[in-house]
Amino acid sequence: MFDPTTLTGLHTWISLIAIVLGIPVTLALMRGERAGAGITAAFLALAFLTSATGFLFPFSGVKPSHVVGAIALVVVLVAAYALYGAGRVGVWRPVYAAAAVASLYFLVFVAVAQAFAKVPALAALAPTQSEPPFAIAQGVVLLAFVIVGTLAARARPASVPA
Repeated sequence: MFDPTTLTGLHTWISLIAIVLGIPVTLALMRGERAGAGITAAFLALAFLTSATGFLFPFSGVKPSHVVGAIALVVVLVAAYALYGAGRVGVWRPVYAAAAVASLYFLVFVAVAQAFAKVPALAALAPTQSEPPFAIAQGVVLLAFVIVGTLAARARPASVPA
């Protein structure tokens, strides 16, 4: 359907837009609020599409990117169910918050990996992505998202869930 260059561009733009939309969604969750319905729906849809389009690239055998993509798909589906299916009621409120933040984390995790693969200065620091600079960068991202996710899941609702 797409040549690899077109697919890469489409996949990248979907990912970047999802990250941009995920930021206000996450900030609202940290305040115990829900971002607007449109931005939330767009974030969840694009987070799903990002992972789904990742499986359209030619491959042989299961790679770590496929495992991350599969986990990311499950997490965004949990977030969507918690929000739309369960209405963020009871236990589903913190489940939604944690899953939405985790969905953004997976997008950022892959963006950092791609930055180390494509940006010459970063690639020079960690050419195989097994060097300390890569591990430190991903560790900082993980720590930040664990803190943000915990705050979002524990935030008291500012109002009745929409």
